[in-house]
Amino acid sequence: MSKQRTPPPNTTPPESVEVELFAMAHGGSAIGRAEGRTIFIPYTLPGERVRARITAERGRVWFGEGTTLLEASVDRIYPECPHFGPGRCGRCQWQFIAYEAQLLLKQDILADQLGRVGGFDDATLEAALRPTLRSPLQWGYASNLSFLPTKDGLALASNVEGRAQVIEVCHILHPDLLPIFDQFALEDANLQRVKLARGSDGQAMLILSIADPDDVPELEVDFPFSVNILLPDNTPVNLIGDLWLTIEAGGRRWRANAGSYVRANHAQLVNLMQVVREALDLRGGEAVLDLYGGIGFFSAVAAERAGAVTLVESHPPAASDARHNLADLEGVTVIQDSAENVVQAWAGTLDRIILDPPPDGLSLAVIDGLAALCPKRIVYVSSDPATLARDAQRLVRHGYRLTFAQPIDLSPQTYYIDASPCQWAQHAAPLRGVWRVGATRAQNTRSDPV
Repeated sequence: MSKQRTPPPNTTPPESVEVELFAMAHGGSAIGRAEGRTIFIPYTLPGERVRARITAERGRVWFGEGTTLLEASVDRIYPECPHFGPGRCGRCQWQFIAYEAQLLLKQDILADQLGRVGGFDDATLEAALRPTLRSPLQWGYASNLSFLPTKDGLALASNVEGRAQVIEVCHILHPDLLPIFDQFALEDANLQRVKLARGSDGQAMLILSIADPDDVPELEVDFPFSVNILLPDNTPVNLIGDLWLTIEAGGRRWRANAGSYVRANHAQLVNLMQVVREALDLRGGEAVLDLYGGIGFFSAVAAERAGAVTLVESHPPAASDARHNLADLEGVTVIQDSAENVVQAWAGTLDRIILDPPPDGLSLAVIDGLAALCPKRIVYVSSDPATLARDAQRLVRHGYRLTFAQPIDLSPQTYYIDASPCQWAQHAAPLRGVWRVGATRAQNTRSDPV
């Protein structure tokens, strides 16, 4: 008697399907099953039942758009912003979800990525994963945010037709920046991006990214704020006012020039620094290497107890900021170079390494260099759970094991998991070590999501 095979799913997607969502995916869409297929539907929640229209097909996976909400989650709330919804602004994808549920979902997504991509088993994750650290502010927390300039105003995203979606209000932007936001309208072929930024002292800055350094746009300003341009290589040039903003965090004042990256949620910086401090677990006198060090936040934390700290930053203006910010700390050296060059040329021993790479994670050259240096502990701060999990798997192959993972929410109302430090402890393998993983937007040469 021949064994009957399960028939393959329909190859032609139906016009609509009824879907019960059971999990949240990295990227902000809920996951369900329909007619034997996995389906991803944005703006929905696990536990909800919806009728959806199939919009795309990729292999055995469907992508859909909810048309009718049949059964709502208890965590669904009314969105705050009039620009919220499919085909509109697109930046605050989760503002229809109660904040406490957002924190749980971000923890779940990190666990899913570390499990599926990183290969960690449930027992390891259950022991390592901590609750997500909530943001002190859920609205008005963004002290810097990037926009697309148009003749009608500023656009934060693109709609489904690919046109810039001009928005009239932004609820995550710091209230002090709203006057600039409301009055700005400039469409220039050479102007690629507009960034609004604010220091802890209330000083505001307008940062214009241009494609051609010989074609600087003309503009008039009626507000007392600084104006700087960023050349294609991310070098800042001052036009009006100051080149730097001042950020207060961790009991120190930080200089950040217009081309340096600083996380937008300043209220969370102290929590992030505290988690890195815990992850380093310094006892006194250790040698610490801080790769992708930016303007020096984590090197300052390490310098509290370490014997020697070396910060490495490839972007010259950020390295200059770091030298200024850390000048009063003994035993701190700033090197302007790439992480790849430094790990391959490093001579001497290391006790701790801090990693704060761009969202695409670590290169194989850096991974191999870390393996050769064999630090006792690695603290990894990452802005993308998928690349974090990929790099975690590679580090495990070199003898490290995960001991804690701490999600930190720097971007409320969005699916971005901006900080998830983790700790790695000594392993009975040829290479011993501890590394802690974290997620936050780091290196200053990266672009903010637009």
